[in-house]
Amino acid sequence: MEAAIMVNLMFTVFALVTVIGAIGAVLSRNTVNAAMCLLVCLGGVAGLFVELDAFLLAFLLILVYAGAVVALFLFIIMLLDVKGSLGGINRNFSTVASLAAVALIIAGVAAFLRNAVLPTPNPASVLSVGDTLKSYAELLFTTYLLPVEVVGFLLLSAMLGVIALSRKST
Repeated sequence: MEAAIMVNLMFTVFALVTVIGAIGAVLSRNTVNAAMCLLVCLGGVAGLFVELDAFLLAFLLILVYAGAVVALFLFIIMLLDVKGSLGGINRNFSTVASLAAVALIIAGVAAFLRNAVLPTPNPASVLSVGDTLKSYAELLFTTYLLPVEVVGFLLLSAMLGVIALSRKST
């Protein structure tokens, strides 16, 4: 009984951290603060992955996204010295996009509440974690090794291009 309460409590904590981080990332006018809120949001998602016993996904999320992508965002933000103000046309577009996002969220919550009962999966049809993880790793390191390397090279060249374009001529 106490274990179920602890699991529910941890889920609630990680879900709140994720939602608060996401809201902070969206609403923050300072780009560095928004990147830090994104980091908090990714940490909450990694915690949710740990609760699902998806340790590899949690580790990869922290390593790749929180470690590399957010660091790259911060590096580019600080290198370009981006300001947080919006112009007149961009502000109108931002307002329309925000209203559309709120409408979609309300529609999603209403659809969820209308069908409040989630279907429970058949335990016999659920694959074990080791089977799918082993096959995923085998495909990643054999069949899809070249595309992964090409994507890594493209990200590196994009980062170098941003650095070259943003350098101030002296």
